[in-house]
Amino acid sequence: MKLWEDKIRKVIPYVPGEQPRQASVVKLNTNENPYPPSPKAAEALLHMDMDLLRRYPDPTASVLVNAVAEYYGLAFEQVFVGVGSDDVLAMAFLTCFNSDKPILFPDITYSFYDVWADLFRIPYERQPLDECFRIRTKDYFKENGGIIFPNPNAPTGVFHPIEEIEEILRQNMDVIVIIDEAYIDFGGVSALPLLEKYENLLIAQTLSKSRSMAGVRAGFLLGNPDLIRFINDCKYSFNSYTMNQTSLVLGAAAMRDKEYFLECTANIVHTREWAKEEFLKLGFCFPDSMANFLFVTHPVYPAEELFAALKEAGIFVRHFKAPERISNYLRITIGTRDEMNVLFSFLKKYRSKNRSESC
Repeated sequence: MKLWEDKIRKVIPYVPGEQPRQASVVKLNTNENPYPPSPKAAEALLHMDMDLLRRYPDPTASVLVNAVAEYYGLAFEQVFVGVGSDDVLAMAFLTCFNSDKPILFPDITYSFYDVWADLFRIPYERQPLDECFRIRTKDYFKENGGIIFPNPNAPTGVFHPIEEIEEILRQNMDVIVIIDEAYIDFGGVSALPLLEKYENLLIAQTLSKSRSMAGVRAGFLLGNPDLIRFINDCKYSFNSYTMNQTSLVLGAAAMRDKEYFLECTANIVHTREWAKEEFLKLGFCFPDSMANFLFVTHPVYPAEELFAALKEAGIFVRHFKAPERISNYLRITIGTRDEMNVLFSFLKKYRSKNRSESC
C-alpha cells in the first residue's frame, strides 16, 4: 500500500446501466422513457437566450422550483431541485441522516442507497423483503436513524400501499422518512397528500423517467419548508450552482406540459400491461410492476445466459448478479411497442431453438 493510501476514503461505487454507443440496439436496460421530451421543451431550447450561458445560473433554481411547485400545488419553499434524483437524494442523505443509529432500507432496492451511506459514514441495516418482494411494514417500527425506500420499488416494480406508508410515518415521527417516487407516474398513489400531516416526510421525484429528460439531469424533493431549507443550506455549502441554465429552462418547460406528460405515461402503462401478457405466454414469472419496467424470471432459462444472448442480438436489458436472491431475474424497461415486439420476437425464437436442442 502507498504511504498515503490509508488516508483515502474508499467505497464500492454504484454501477450504472451500460450505455451502448451503437444506435441500432434495442435499449431496455436503464428505464429511460422511449418517447422524446415534450415539444415545449424543444421550443424552449430553440428560443433560449444564449447570453445566459456566460453567467452563473440562479442558485435558487427559481424557474424550475416555481414550475414544480405550481404543478403540485405547493409553496416555493417546499421544493428542492438538483442534478437528477441521485443528486437530491445524496443531499438528503447528507443532511437528514446524521445519527449513530442505523438508517433502514430494503435488502432488494435501489443500489445507490448503501453507496451513499458508506460514502457519508452513515450506519445502515437492510430489511428483507418478503417472498413476494413486498416491504414488511413492521420491520420499520424499530429504533432507527431514518428510513428510505422507493415506491414503486426498484428493481422489482412492486408498489407499497399508501396506508402502510402512513403507518411507517406514524411510528417514526422522530426521524426523516424519504419516499423515493422515481416511478410513481406509472402507477400507484403518491405520498404527496401526507406532506400536510407529517413534517418528517420527504418525497423524491425525477424528470428522467416520466418526462423523458434523463439527459437533462433534473430531480426534486418535496417537503416542509424547514426541512427544505436545511437541505438547501447543505447544498450551498457544497455547490451553489448545481443546475445549469439549460436544464432549468428545459425542465420548467417539461413540467408545464401536462397534456404531453399524461399521453406518454399512458402509452407506457398500456404497453407494460400488454407486455405482462406476452411474458406470461412465454412462461415468464414476475411481480406485478407499477413502474416502467418488469422484473422477470423464467423457470427454464437462466437469467445470465438469457442476458448474454439478448445482448449478442443487440437487445440490452439489466441483470443483477447480487444479491443471490435476484440473480435469476432480468429487469426489462418498457420500450415502444416496436421495441417490445423485437424483444418478444427474439424470446420466441430463443425458446424454439432451446426446445429443439433439448429434444
